[in-house]
Amino acid sequence: MNERTAAWRLPLASRAHALDRLDEALRRIGDWLMEHQRAIRALQWLVVCLYAMLVIVPALLPLPGRTAHIWSNLTLFAQFAFWGVWWPFVLASMMLVGRVWCGLMCPEGTLTEFASRHGRGKPIPRWVTWSGWPFVAFCLLTIYGQMVSVYQYPGAALVVLGGSTLAAIGIGYLYGRNKRVWCRFLCPVSGVFGLLSKLAPLHFRTDRQAWSTFRHSGDKSARRGVDCAPLVPLAGMRGASACHMCGRCSGFRNAITLARRSPNEAIVNPSEPPNAVETLLIVFGLLGVALGAFHWLSSPWFIAVKQTLAEWLVDAGVMWPLERSAPWWVLTNYPDQNDVLTLLDGAVLVGYILATALTLGGAISALLALATRISGPWSWPRYHHLAQTLIPIAACGVFLGLSALTVTMLRTEGVSLAWVDAARLILLLASALWSVWLAWRVAGLSAGGLQRGLVTSCVAGAAMLVVGGWALLFWIW
Repeated sequence: MNERTAAWRLPLASRAHALDRLDEALRRIGDWLMEHQRAIRALQWLVVCLYAMLVIVPALLPLPGRTAHIWSNLTLFAQFAFWGVWWPFVLASMMLVGRVWCGLMCPEGTLTEFASRHGRGKPIPRWVTWSGWPFVAFCLLTIYGQMVSVYQYPGAALVVLGGSTLAAIGIGYLYGRNKRVWCRFLCPVSGVFGLLSKLAPLHFRTDRQAWSTFRHSGDKSARRGVDCAPLVPLAGMRGASACHMCGRCSGFRNAITLARRSPNEAIVNPSEPPNAVETLLIVFGLLGVALGAFHWLSSPWFIAVKQTLAEWLVDAGVMWPLERSAPWWVLTNYPDQNDVLTLLDGAVLVGYILATALTLGGAISALLALATRISGPWSWPRYHHLAQTLIPIAACGVFLGLSALTVTMLRTEGVSLAWVDAARLILLLASALWSVWLAWRVAGLSAGGLQRGLVTSCVAGAAMLVVGGWALLFWIW
């Protein structure tokens, strides 16, 4: 071996050694989670108490006055803590460490599992396991949240979040035994969390060969049972979308470990079968309904449509849609705050969100369909595969939308955030480039040369439509 060859191999050996050490560290972290479930349960109940305080107590207090501050008013502090910090960074955590939030801290998960442990344990009915719930529940919750101004008023937050929590407890009490039936099938954000976790560089992995080998061995050291609360089939666990990263199964049958992976792996080389609901949730949910929900309050189009309809109703002598509202738990209705949505406002709001979802989602669907056809004969699995490449830009948009409240509240308190616009632009462009890179990788599996470039261009066009939609909100309106 000459000196040049030795110098080339040394960095590779060092890198391999570092990766081996990282793998061992991750395995130990997974085992630590498995061995400290009692401490984790204590943490979970602590989060339940904090969640209850942030959701219930502000709803019992008067609304803050104009001179109130985050540090001097519990309602504003709770609003900032919950919507300004908690939720945006829960979403970010899904892309960094998978569904650790679900497995270790989610209050609804803790409560539904507790109720299931002490409940009736009935078989799970077919209506609960309907595959369309992740998309339908997300859309309904998002639209209803805007109708009642869930981010602004504690009473609305109590209805939306408290209602969801009570439903989780009820489902847990009725169905399953020590299971998170609500989380697996009905949670309105479970589908979103599952999509974002595809980008996480960490996951619990089942070594199928080790699993098979253990079955035929006489080793009894790892024969402990594992009751997987989110109902993940451990022997054939593929991907990380359904796994709650709780660590209970770490080391089970000497086959399951916490492991690293490329953030691109689950998108480029998916181990899960095509899922139409996931495609709908990406294209029409995260890229459509979510954008419309953040758009409408600042949109001149919303105002123009409402004024046009109002003039038409006045000319027709129909005044009640302009004069009547609904209870605050149906439509925003706070006269003392000069914040009341009439029936016309509510109808246009819902229509605007749905129109945004159909328009943007339809355009993206057409571009994905064109990309699919360019790459070869029409194929639904290929269409779904290309739709998955838009997860990075979808995730970034929702994070920026939620964090907009964080920015608004901090600016109201006099905090200078001159860097925010630049950060938003960088994040949007970086996530769009990530989606384009994923599309290039996916396109390369079935096409090459010009075809591959055209397929990637179609996905790039879809990503730029999304960037344009968020640009309207942040810089143009």
